[in-house]
Amino acid sequence: MRILLALSLLSFAAACGVDGPPKPPQSTAPGLSVSGEARMGVAGRL
Repeated sequence: MRILLALSLLSFAAACGVDGPPKPPQSTAPGLSVSGEARMGVAGRL
């Protein structure tokens, strides 16, 4: 019973923002940029 109470209090505290206000993500350049063309198909002889 105590474990259930502790877990519920912990989840409530985490949901309320006890660790401070939410911070926006850092605006940085993407680490990977992909551009180009892709072709898919099946080749073979019967």
